[in-house]
Amino acid sequence: MGRTIFLTPDVITFLEGEGNYTFIYTNNGKKYLVSKTLKSLAEQLSDKFLRVHKSYLVNADYVVERLEDDRMLKLSCGKEVVVSRRKIKEVSGLLDHTNLIRISA
Repeated sequence: MGRTIFLTPDVITFLEGEGNYTFIYTNNGKKYLVSKTLKSLAEQLSDKFLRVHKSYLVNADYVVERLEDDRMLKLSCGKEVVVSRRKIKEVSGLLDHTNLIRISA
């Protein structure tokens, strides 16, 4: 606590907001707590970060699977993140335009 670290956006897998605090999860399994809102951090990150829920901001580069009719996203770290009902269409459209290949099994 009380230290400053620098992260490049490409190492961030997702962010989870809890009130005025946000947990930042990285691709090496580390988790950082910062005293900033998810909204304020979203404004600093690129368009590849998708606001999928009021509590989650996901890096599209780490999405490996879309589950339950796009209601859930599975990330490369194994975490499954809920997509809010009102964001499903928007998130699906954005993910359809990334470099992901859609394979239905």
